[in-house]
Amino acid sequence: MLTVAGMGPAGLHLMTPAARDAVANADVLVGGKRHLQQFPAFQGARFTLGANIPALLAWIETQRDKNVVVLASGDPLFYGIGTRLVAHFGIERVRIIPGISAVQYLCARSGIDMNDMWLTSSHGRSVCFDTLAAHRKVAMVTDAQCGPRDIAAQLVARGKGDSWMVIGENLAMDNERIHWLRASEVQADYEMNAVVILDER
Repeated sequence: MLTVAGMGPAGLHLMTPAARDAVANADVLVGGKRHLQQFPAFQGARFTLGANIPALLAWIETQRDKNVVVLASGDPLFYGIGTRLVAHFGIERVRIIPGISAVQYLCARSGIDMNDMWLTSSHGRSVCFDTLAAHRKVAMVTDAQCGPRDIAAQLVARGKGDSWMVIGENLAMDNERIHWLRASEVQADYEMNAVVILDER
């Protein structure tokens, strides 16, 4: 069986009991180095997830007789590895255990309702800033190529400098920080983050 287990934004404390049970019953654990390090007592085989997804898919094919659990940051189907695995293997061969996404966590910590929110990500994707600026409430998981400062600059260029940007850094970690800034005020670089944009038209 192939299971994709959402781990939440960080650490083990936000993993659901179902995800924890999946890991406990796994023969093989797949995940990023940071994820795998959180299970030092795991006795089965490990596969470190890198950028070479085709290699991962081919390797999983060789493990059909084993209980394979793929660890995913946040929610596996919110711009995560779960989408790729379902597309390749089919939902009949993949069990998805949802996790708490970074966006859900940031909204909960900031008291922002998720009603009418447009959800997107810049991970490995080009962002259409005209589309982003057209929405009144946006949540985005960012990456090193397109972070809060880049987003803010694009909003300012489109006359949205007064929009609020809620930037959550290192969410659910000991060094978590949440910043409320106008887009025109965002000048710094931020560590691993998610962003909510609120246009007060």
